[in-house]
Amino acid sequence: MATIDPQIQQRAQLWLNAPYDIETIEAVQAMIDKNEVSELTDSFYKDLEFGTGGLRGTMGVGTNRINKYTLGKATQGFSNYLKGLYPSEEIRVVVSYDSRNNSREFAKIVADVFSGNGLIVYFFDELRPTPELSFAIRELNCHGGVMLTASHNPKEYNGYKAYGRDGGQLVAPHDNNVIEEVNKIADLSKIKFEAKEENIKHLGLEMDDTYIQGLKALSLNPSIVEAQKDLKIVYSSIHGTGITVVPKTLEAWGFRNVHLVEEQAKPDGNFPTVVYPNPEEQDAMMLATNKGKELDADVVMATDPDADRVGVAVKDTDGVFQLLNGNQIFSLLAEYVLGSYQESGQSFNNRYIVKTIVTSNLILEIAKKYGVRCYDVLTGFKFIGELMTLKLGEEEFILGGEESYGFLIGDLVRDKDAVVSCAFIAEMTAYFKSKGKTLFEALLDIYSQYGYFKEKQVSLTKKGKAGAEEIKEMMDQFRATPPKYLGGIEIVSIKDYKTSRSLTVSTQQEEVIDLPKSDVLQFITSEGDVISIRPSGTEPKIKFYCNVKLAKGSNIDYQESQRILDEKVDLIMKDLI
Repeated sequence: MATIDPQIQQRAQLWLNAPYDIETIEAVQAMIDKNEVSELTDSFYKDLEFGTGGLRGTMGVGTNRINKYTLGKATQGFSNYLKGLYPSEEIRVVVSYDSRNNSREFAKIVADVFSGNGLIVYFFDELRPTPELSFAIRELNCHGGVMLTASHNPKEYNGYKAYGRDGGQLVAPHDNNVIEEVNKIADLSKIKFEAKEENIKHLGLEMDDTYIQGLKALSLNPSIVEAQKDLKIVYSSIHGTGITVVPKTLEAWGFRNVHLVEEQAKPDGNFPTVVYPNPEEQDAMMLATNKGKELDADVVMATDPDADRVGVAVKDTDGVFQLLNGNQIFSLLAEYVLGSYQESGQSFNNRYIVKTIVTSNLILEIAKKYGVRCYDVLTGFKFIGELMTLKLGEEEFILGGEESYGFLIGDLVRDKDAVVSCAFIAEMTAYFKSKGKTLFEALLDIYSQYGYFKEKQVSLTKKGKAGAEEIKEMMDQFRATPPKYLGGIEIVSIKDYKTSRSLTVSTQQEEVIDLPKSDVLQFITSEGDVISIRPSGTEPKIKFYCNVKLAKGSNIDYQESQRILDEKVDLIMKDLI
């Protein structure tokens, strides 16, 4: 019979007495009685930590689970940090939540702890998207905020995204400082679970109206939208928060022919129609795509549970709906937005766009064409938000995005925003239709102009303590003995963001990478391919990002290019896993 590690046993034993509630005590005792070693280990071997997406994990009892006590401890630590950071101010925070199971109850716990610490809490009466929380923090001049969500993770998950005064997710040093405050809390008596209801203010439809009107003002071609107001749009919220504001936003922009996927329109934390509520997945997009076929829609869109990511399907040249990947959606948005700026005679001086280091370099090529500066930041949209805040008053943000289906146009929000993205995707569909083109044909024009690019992400899931150790060993091995070739193509440079060093292989010359340290490796080939490897900050995975390309002027069609590039990715991955 397997035996539990003594340290983990000791950590679990602490949860068997008051002040833990009876349900928690019984759940922990049951695991011990049944000798559920693996579950006990995963539940107690560590404390949940802030990653690229904040605090996220499986719901349940234990220090490594999302529950009343881990959320209470995180909120108490966050409260202590805010009070230390703003000692002479009345501190205000916003709390919102998505459609996941327990999200409202968890949000109320968070609001209670904030209020118990004397903070003023603006609490959304009903579930709302993550980007609206970010907007509300700035609109209400608050000092921070929390969103209860696990984004597109499976239904067993929930999470806690912490935001700063700028409306962006916490970044260094604030994220680490909050963790320090959390770790100082030695016992539950330090957590002020008792609410001061007079400190809790409720937010309703008025914030929706302000947010939507702000987004509407960002429209670049309202006259084209008016001419194409009957554009046929299919939208699904995949049982999430998008249903609360995306249809209203599309209507405010002037679109009059929006069709909802009714089977997925009701918020539901069990996500009954999908395996994963992730618009990157074909399964999650299937109902929306089927409705698109039925209606012969111009564009199909779906958002994840907290409405910060959007998936898109469009008809190809044969009239068959194809899912676009995140890099393709971002490329289309970049070409459309920058092209519209140019057509209207706007200058790109002191304006910029942003992508992450694992996002396609096609974005960089588009930026070069228009003469606009393109910044690279680390993986995680919080770093795009951080850059926006750093550049405020010096340079103007146009748009930013990442390969994982998160985009932002305009500076109303400091996080990825599927609400404004849906509006702009609809607007650019209308724009290209006015030119006699579908979105897919516009994408083919981009490839014709810049060369064929293809991106594929491969993830290996390694769960629990053993999995975390295995992922670390894999990263160590790649650093100790990096490949010289991938898929038969020579590696010409290696970027290690953990050591902040970029190595030119042929000369062994090193340069400093001017970004914060992060556990990311990149191998760049002689053909300009970029292969990035990183452990996920929010999931038990090691991720491989393969961004491959063919030279401009390749005399082949799109389908053939994809076949060749797929083979290239397969050969590269065989050398890595």
